[in-house]
Amino acid sequence: MARKFTPTPLKLRNPVPSDIEIAQEAKLKPILQVAEEAGLKEGELEYHGPLIAKVKLEVLERLKDVPNGKYIDVTAITPTPLGEGKSTTMVGLSQALGAHLGKRVFTCIRQPSQGPTFGIKGGAAGGGYSQVVPMEDFNLHLTGDIHAVTAANNLLAAAIDARIFHEARQDDEKLFNALCPPDKQGQRSFSPNMQRRLKKLGINKSDPNDLTPAERSRFARLDIDPASITWRRVVDTNDRFIREIEIGLGPEEKMPRRTGYDISVASEVMAILALTTDLADLRERLGRIVIGMNKKGEAVTAEDLGAAGAMTVLMKDAIKPNLMQTLEGTPVFVHAGPFANIAHGNSSIIADKIALKLVGPDGYVVTESGFGADCGMEKLMDIKCRYSGLVPHVVVIVATVRALKMHGGGPKVVAGKPLALEYTDENLDLLRKGLANMEVHIKNALKFGVNVVVAVNSFATDTPAELELIRKTAIEAGAVDACVCTHWAEGGKGALQLAEAVVKAAEMPTNFRFLYPLEMSIKEKIETLCREIYGADGVDYLPEAEKKIELYTKLGFDKLPLNMAKTHLSLSHDPSLKGVPKGYRIPIRDIRASVGAGFLYPLLGEMRTMPGLPTRPVFYDVDLDLETGRVVGLF
Repeated sequence: MARKFTPTPLKLRNPVPSDIEIAQEAKLKPILQVAEEAGLKEGELEYHGPLIAKVKLEVLERLKDVPNGKYIDVTAITPTPLGEGKSTTMVGLSQALGAHLGKRVFTCIRQPSQGPTFGIKGGAAGGGYSQVVPMEDFNLHLTGDIHAVTAANNLLAAAIDARIFHEARQDDEKLFNALCPPDKQGQRSFSPNMQRRLKKLGINKSDPNDLTPAERSRFARLDIDPASITWRRVVDTNDRFIREIEIGLGPEEKMPRRTGYDISVASEVMAILALTTDLADLRERLGRIVIGMNKKGEAVTAEDLGAAGAMTVLMKDAIKPNLMQTLEGTPVFVHAGPFANIAHGNSSIIADKIALKLVGPDGYVVTESGFGADCGMEKLMDIKCRYSGLVPHVVVIVATVRALKMHGGGPKVVAGKPLALEYTDENLDLLRKGLANMEVHIKNALKFGVNVVVAVNSFATDTPAELELIRKTAIEAGAVDACVCTHWAEGGKGALQLAEAVVKAAEMPTNFRFLYPLEMSIKEKIETLCREIYGADGVDYLPEAEKKIELYTKLGFDKLPLNMAKTHLSLSHDPSLKGVPKGYRIPIRDIRASVGAGFLYPLLGEMRTMPGLPTRPVFYDVDLDLETGRVVGLF
């Protein structure tokens, strides 16, 4: 029996202080209380201080017979570079459901990368009086999950280059002897990783001495084609100068190879963490990672390199969701952090599954999918839902006056610069011209057969006429309801109408469907997405993309879902095209395979997998108060 939930009262101030001031002034429950109120037992926790805990996966076995709660996804229209308050809305909605309507609720949110935290966007814990706390821990290292992803990714990268190096300097016999050295008694043995490779090769022998010379050669020599390697190193910092690098220049190696770095949250290891269902599945997925080809054109995997077991060890704690709380004391799982433009942009399946059991059939799990509905929401539906088996009951689309005015032709919005008067003064004509962007996102969500509610995240300069115009248009476009929200200034109280609308929509029937069947060819899937979600007239494939389509079809990867790597600042591939672009074609520059995660990801236009720092990064404001030990300047 769960402990009775006690909301944490807010002390609202006007004007609203900075996010970090609010977070540091907040009274927080001990994490054991949060856990017990949510239905967790103390033995299912691993404490990381008094306010954060990891939750053991065994809880799923205990709760396996409990029916799931209602599953709510929060997404958005195409945002400005400032973001439109999607995380804030998700937290405000959760606080309204739990602390004000008395519903059992759980928030499932991604862990933010330190790239945007110190770059342009700042923190991602929500804002104002709708935050996940403690926000400093949330926005920085938390329990080290992203560091574990980085370590596992880079272990594999090091293994690739080391294997090429050693194979170039040893014949088959020396290589085999180095891989299977005799022990002090002169006995050889295969490690568990090696046994998996032998099984893949169809060599049914357990004693290394029994292998024929030909079998020893097949087992020991991977013969990786350096030009085919797609696996890159990662770091959790926006660093444009390591996007393209040359390695192997040392006097001992003398094996130069061009490669580069991605940001850690774009790593396939992060995608695997978000899409895995248990520890055994994690081990299998890590083993299936394809790093490139051998010189015969066959896929080389992390399992072939013998690295998958060690990678699993590095990830064994990261697989456990992190338990935190909102400002009003409702429970939160923070787990996994893939970007939604260059990755699939959703928190973990594991966190969702545990949360849905904990809230039970009358409760609500509120999760978010990154950026606009053309990015994270589509990937939640077509990738995450395929692997989880879960179906959203409601999609909440966050819209703002300023973003819609931008889509109507307003002046460029630049992070760090004041908004033009067009955004702060009433301008119904400009707003009206931009409403089509919201209408497209509503219609796209409806294509998946789910119910839609629009949350109009209001700002101080928005006028009643502007807010009502958005609300009216959203309902006409097919939303069940559209609600003006003030949760940034008022916490859950400011999202009460939204919460009531979500409860109503969650009881309505749905007819969930994927956008495309997996049996479609790679090109058919790409063209369906480009036409149905982005509104493009067609697709152009660059030579590298054509080559990859042929290769991945030959290797049997063509039946995987697609994770389109595209800009979040436009429905199209071009961030400068606002509103609802028409009469354009999408160029597919390249396609990469994330076989362990379970998708292919086409690169649309000039999409980068490593962001860069702006002229004036957020880190200028971040420091430590040496008297109190508190972090200052974090959003």
